[in-house]
Amino acid sequence: MNKLSQELETRGFIHQHTFSDILKLNESPITFYWGVDPSADSMTIGNLAPAMMIKHFLQHGHKAVLLVGGATGLIGDPDGKKQERELKDVNNIAQNKQAIVDQYNAIFDGLDFTVVDNYDWFAHIHYMDFLRDIGKHIPMSSMLDREFVKSRLGEQGSGISYAEFSYSLIQGYDFLHLFREHGVTLQLSGADQWGNCLSGVEMIRKLEGAEANVLTMPLIVNKTTGAKFGKSEDGAVWLDPQKTSVYEFYQWWRNVGDADVADYLKIFTMMPLEGIDALLAEFTGNEAARTAQKALAYEVTKTVHGTAQVDAAVAVTDVLFGNLSVDQLTNEQSEMLATQIPTTAAGDLSRILLTSGIASSNSEVRRLLSAGSVTVNGQKVAETCTVTAPSLIKKGKNTFVYVQ
Repeated sequence: MNKLSQELETRGFIHQHTFSDILKLNESPITFYWGVDPSADSMTIGNLAPAMMIKHFLQHGHKAVLLVGGATGLIGDPDGKKQERELKDVNNIAQNKQAIVDQYNAIFDGLDFTVVDNYDWFAHIHYMDFLRDIGKHIPMSSMLDREFVKSRLGEQGSGISYAEFSYSLIQGYDFLHLFREHGVTLQLSGADQWGNCLSGVEMIRKLEGAEANVLTMPLIVNKTTGAKFGKSEDGAVWLDPQKTSVYEFYQWWRNVGDADVADYLKIFTMMPLEGIDALLAEFTGNEAARTAQKALAYEVTKTVHGTAQVDAAVAVTDVLFGNLSVDQLTNEQSEMLATQIPTTAAGDLSRILLTSGIASSNSEVRRLLSAGSVTVNGQKVAETCTVTAPSLIKKGKNTFVYVQ
């Protein structure tokens, strides 16, 4: 096994850090923390990148404290936002918190970690005590120097409330509290949180006379489009299967660009680097086969949704691309297929084509059949017939009906 510092650097996880020497990661175990605010009832694949970095820390013997921001979620992280976040109520935050914790448990299944909620300590802090004990030690100059504050207060900025302005102070206190209560000396985060993380380092140095550190990973950008990673045309790609289905999640990874797949394999999978190099050598020799994307999609979907679900996504993909017969699907796989394409009962093909919207009239049905544009289970059909279940009806390349 590579040293942790080497593993992180080779995989592209290191952006900025406060260590005097990054090789300190290879020494005695460090207790670190990473946090997610419950601004939604699911994490996205943008959150998945630092989560995978945490897996490497855990594999190398370090100790994880995973924070869910019940308190900071009530304020909202202003970093990168052009305007104030819409506040969420306590009940909504509570539901979101549980969803995030459930995803922690799924992603880090089998690994040792501690979950904390910053609402548990902030709920008992008096405002005057916080100002006196914490705020008194943090200079305004350091807070005004944060990039998100500068952008919001600049000529084109929309302004910033005292609540959001105080966010970095609140997050800094999280670090201080976790240092005191759990021995946390390192915060991991994305590059956009660098300034907020430094608040905690400063508090620990001033109030405890101790050293603490921050390590951030770079924000991932789609090399083809230049867009921030984790966004699609329809919005975020979620880890919750109710928001982004397992099949859609799997397909998102299968469709990443050739220019991005090497980076994504290193960041989003735990495949050994030697195995990734071998896979990429095979991929370079035949990019059209998309072996790298298929391996990426399988590994990431397995991490988030488990083996049974990714196997179902593979099977449904094979059915839709004509590499597997629909009658070979298991019940679970059949259910996934039914969520992705229109379904109908067995019966006359003409009726199915009309009721499913594939054809708008009987004359169009006859035209499609005579032109050989319709297949049933991979076989072209020239005239109407009785379609039994299970069957897959297909028009052209991408129009399907599943007969159950």
